Amino acid sequence: MWKRVLLILAAILLVAGGLFAWLAWPEPAQLPVEAVTGTRPKITDPREESFPIVRVPGATGWAPGKAPTPAAGLKVAAFARDLDHPQWLYRLPNGDILVAETGAPGPRRGQGLFGSLAQWLGGGRTDAASPDRIVLLRDTNGDGVAEQRFTFRSGLKSPFGMALIDDWLYVATNDALLRFAFHVGDTRLAAKPEKVMRLPSGGAHWTRSLAYDPVAKRLYVAVGSGTNIADQGVDAEKLRATVIELNPATGYWRSFAAGLRNPVGMDLEPRSGRLWAVVDEREGLGGDVPPDYLTEVELGAHYGWPWAYWGGYVDPRVSAEQPDMLQYYKRPDFALGPHVTPLGLAFAPDARLGARFANGAFVGEHGSSNRIPVSGYRVVFVPFGDKGYPAKGAKPIDVLTGFTDAAGKNAYGRPAGVIADGKDGLLVADDVGNVIWHVTAAR
Repeated sequence: MWKRVLLILAAILLVAGGLFAWLAWPEPAQLPVEAVTGTRPKITDPREESFPIVRVPGATGWAPGKAPTPAAGLKVAAFARDLDHPQWLYRLPNGDILVAETGAPGPRRGQGLFGSLAQWLGGGRTDAASPDRIVLLRDTNGDGVAEQRFTFRSGLKSPFGMALIDDWLYVATNDALLRFAFHVGDTRLAAKPEKVMRLPSGGAHWTRSLAYDPVAKRLYVAVGSGTNIADQGVDAEKLRATVIELNPATGYWRSFAAGLRNPVGMDLEPRSGRLWAVVDEREGLGGDVPPDYLTEVELGAHYGWPWAYWGGYVDPRVSAEQPDMLQYYKRPDFALGPHVTPLGLAFAPDARLGARFANGAFVGEHGSSNRIPVSGYRVVFVPFGDKGYPAKGAKPIDVLTGFTDAAGKNAYGRPAGVIADGKDGLLVADDVGNVIWHVTAAR
């Protein structure tokens, strides 16, 4: 009798396992990434996943002598090595480079099934403590390599965005915007912090980036959503998925734009002075939609999250629908492709990489964790036209590739923050390779 019971149980488990495998079997993307890029990307019907796809290349780092592959006419070398999860960069007026060695602040809660699985299977730093440190790199002889390294400030809670305004260095941590009295040339941030404002913390998207407009004298703070699609309700997402505008002189702030699921890199377009950002879109609708994007951030605009994406495509999973609002959601300016996870953004003028890269934006694509085949894992350039917007018919141009193996199973590195070095090139933070790469024109 017991044998019969065991056989029945085994059969039930076999059937249940087969059903689970059938439901969970990952469905590859049906379109190439290129088709879902540009000002008019192909937006196909969503394919809601009954079980989330999680495909994150293992973090292997770079073998000795290996480096990313630069585009024709460019070369790449290491500006600094042996860092500890470098994610974000900031250039001081004297050329010193600040590097935020940082990660998520402890256990990441409130991110739902997608985030939990990505954390469990993900490469990089998802299961390690954040270094909580900013280091200062100095190239003393102008050879494109940082000869000096200093611990600039430690003990901050997941520091990320940095901005120098007069004699104050502003630093955005996961839960606060701080400022420190600072003199350019110092190698240590010794002053006590002043809390400028509290920021919402916790959840899936922990980065808090900054951009300063010296003409308007306004500081912008980007805060991502706490969940994929307001999984815990919209009320739990207060002051999230938004860009905040702050007047540093008075401390007055307001929500500048909303509905941006996870805005990270921000920069000012040099011809117009307008604020732009790259945004990481939602997960769970298949490998082809929606596209992550680059967009001008307009005062009072709403970009649709969580109810809709790409200016009016309704997400069928979100409760409390707002059909009357569809006509008001702003369509982003440029699609970067599905699930490429754009983090870094820097406009071109100070990079001096030649005529091909003279007018437009560099974007660091950290790479997908939920697409087969993987997407992103590269640095791209988005060409702009004369009026301060992406050129008609433009597509992203590869700047640095080769961050994974050909099968997308192993990641040697993952690009994050990007900035111009102010002299002759572009700096790229690689948080898996623990390197800052220096991209210059091949002369």
